[in-house]
Amino acid sequence: MTGTPQITHRVVESTGGLPLHIAEAGSGPLVLLLHGFPESWYSWRHQLLALAEAGYHAVAPDQRGYGRTGGPDAVEQYSILHLAGDALGLIPALGADRAVVVGHDWGAPVAWHTALLRPDLVRGVVGLSVPPFPRGDHPPTHALRHLLGDAHYMLYFQQPGVAEAELGRDLHATFRRLLGGSSALGPSRLPLVPDGGGFLDMLRDPDTLPDWLSNEDIAFLAAEFTAAGFTRPLNWYRNLDRNWELTAPWHTARIEPPALLILGEKDLTVSNDAARAALHTLPALVPDLRDILWLPDTGHWTQQERPKEVNEALIAFLASL
Repeated sequence: MTGTPQITHRVVESTGGLPLHIAEAGSGPLVLLLHGFPESWYSWRHQLLALAEAGYHAVAPDQRGYGRTGGPDAVEQYSILHLAGDALGLIPALGADRAVVVGHDWGAPVAWHTALLRPDLVRGVVGLSVPPFPRGDHPPTHALRHLLGDAHYMLYFQQPGVAEAELGRDLHATFRRLLGGSSALGPSRLPLVPDGGGFLDMLRDPDTLPDWLSNEDIAFLAAEFTAAGFTRPLNWYRNLDRNWELTAPWHTARIEPPALLILGEKDLTVSNDAARAALHTLPALVPDLRDILWLPDTGHWTQQERPKEVNEALIAFLASL
């Protein structure tokens, strides 16, 4: 007779070369849950036990540069090959032959790349909030500047020391606004930093927290980033052009494993017309895309805002494989 699954923690020596702190629950086929920016394993707290109870070994690492994993100081050590290598390295380290890889926000591009680079190891892939995009013809920062000038938040993040100073000034206020705030963007819905402002000025400070977010949740994240800081997580963004260079061999390559995309209807990531139009091209890039699931009245923090719906969608997708 087995007891109720519990979330436990340990450090795993990934074959990617970096010891990774993981939170895990359950036993069975492996499901990796990759968080986004600026988060931690804690973003998957509602999924770990649900997946364990459904018969899976659910594992959520603190990814490279985050939380109790930490990481090197060098910017170039945060390329997409390092990030995907960490995730893929967990599969044999955890005694599995293959895994389903699920990612939210920045974790989604990592998940998509694990499926692109090693389809032999990835038996299914799920992205939340961020669709897969084909490799462009120009470096990303060049393309962003050409289209939008210097105001895009990813370009703001390129400046060493600037964003980390803003985000680290008052950690509780940062996470309150970032997770609980509403959009302060104009009609274009484009994530542009206002003149003379910062990243957080794209969001309004909430009068009250949404039902899915508690003061305890904010305190947990604030404590994590008090210890670890923002520089290493921001280094993920500072590798955008390096990632473009490194992935040249996979230009026009397709993501072959079965896939699912889960999006919030109010998520700023996919709220502008160009982003939504690009979704129509996904079958050419992901030929076995099983579904694009739109969650109503849902913003960017998909699996935290709608845990029941996300859990049901993940378990149904896993059962279909």
